Amino acid sequence: MRRRDFCATGLATLGASVFPYRRVFGADAASSVPILGIDGRQLTLSASDIQDLRAGLRGELITATSPNYDSARRLWFPTFDRHPALIVRCAGAGDVRRAVSFATAHKLLTAVRGGGHSISGQSSVDNGLVIDVSPMRMVDVDPVARRARVASGTLLGQLDMEAAEFGLATTAGTVADTGVAGLTLGGGIGRLARKFGLTCDNVLGFELVTADGNWRRANATENPDLFWALRGGGGNFGVVTSFEYQLHELAPVIYGGTITFPFEGARALLRGYAQIMATAPDELDVDVDLQSARKGGREIALTVCYCGPLADAERVVAPLRKLGKPTEDKLGPASYLTLQGSANMPGLSDAGAYIKGGLVPSITPALIDAVVDYLEHTTLDTFDLGFESLGGAIKRVAPTATAYWNRGATFNLLALGYWKLPGDGAERNTEWVKGAWKVIEPFSQGHYVNIMTSDATENRAHSAYGDNVTRLTAIKKRYDPDNLFRMNANIKPV
Repeated sequence: MRRRDFCATGLATLGASVFPYRRVFGADAASSVPILGIDGRQLTLSASDIQDLRAGLRGELITATSPNYDSARRLWFPTFDRHPALIVRCAGAGDVRRAVSFATAHKLLTAVRGGGHSISGQSSVDNGLVIDVSPMRMVDVDPVARRARVASGTLLGQLDMEAAEFGLATTAGTVADTGVAGLTLGGGIGRLARKFGLTCDNVLGFELVTADGNWRRANATENPDLFWALRGGGGNFGVVTSFEYQLHELAPVIYGGTITFPFEGARALLRGYAQIMATAPDELDVDVDLQSARKGGREIALTVCYCGPLADAERVVAPLRKLGKPTEDKLGPASYLTLQGSANMPGLSDAGAYIKGGLVPSITPALIDAVVDYLEHTTLDTFDLGFESLGGAIKRVAPTATAYWNRGATFNLLALGYWKLPGDGAERNTEWVKGAWKVIEPFSQGHYVNIMTSDATENRAHSAYGDNVTRLTAIKKRYDPDNLFRMNANIKPV
């Protein structure tokens, strides 16, 4: 199985994502609820507290005794089996404001859920409160201004498809049922990033609710400090309710697909790949996966997207075809939606996974040898070690222009172990990934916020935010002094 295939597999979208916006008064309506405080202390919310919160919502308040509790708490990765005490499924910004105010007033341990794709499981929390914005899905495109206003529960595929109706696109991730919120707030790497910059570089404005319960707008002229921090600072500063994105013209047919090579030529192929990407045009995005093959053994797969003139495509990708003798060549003209898999939004994965990664400035001979040596000795049946190409427009933005610091990285290097559920592959795959990380870590310089596990070391904030940490800490202290929004690559307000 390939990394992108794994990310595109899953079950049918949860019915929970289309719950009607109504109040449900179930058997738990008059019950008190035990819940954790922000400091880890055990608290109890009275029946009247619960009733007051529920009565003010247009969306749903779900507790452990609600009939839809198990479906509502389910995250994209079934690896994380969280059991929150309360879930507020928000119908709009008003519900977000009420939920945040409630969390602050009662000092509750709180997580925020958009698409539920967090690889560290921080889209939810055991015995705490989850503010779930996934019902808030809307894309409103202005084709004249080339802008899109997008509600925070929207999935990437929905944004892609609506923008494409007008011949437009913006940088989004590579897994269609990822939520726009988490992707954007962490930076946003995608197939168009080398051409148009990160997703966060294409945000013109945010609307959000901060920890004090106030609704705010953040853009270049209103709350510019928040605008700066939200572009790459993760979910540290509030619950975003909508984004405004800059869109770009994109031809209805571009070029791309996958081309696969035997693993035996891995060292030479990676050297050639590094040389090609060093001088590649911004329009060319190529990711490499050294992975388990479907029929057993190992293989190397290149995932290609070229968004430049179609007439130039064959010439631009020709060096990739010379990296070896392909076992499969599926490169050709295609729509951006096809390359993105935008129509495939299962909403859930049916496989467990463990992922670690780091940003690297270049693919050196020593890195190539370390990675290939590790893979040559692996006995794991399902694995992937992937290089995501960066550079281009990403690199031309100053590290201090937004909260996203690691502009100089040329590749994002990921190690992924995955297993079918139900199954007992968790321990074996986790150990394999940790072993791969020991090999990769000496070559890495920083982390991508959206690929950070909760067991990362304490220096993870600096590895993600670099010298921007000092400014981010000051902004965090101003807008979230009690660190309500801590289920993330956390910036502590001290």
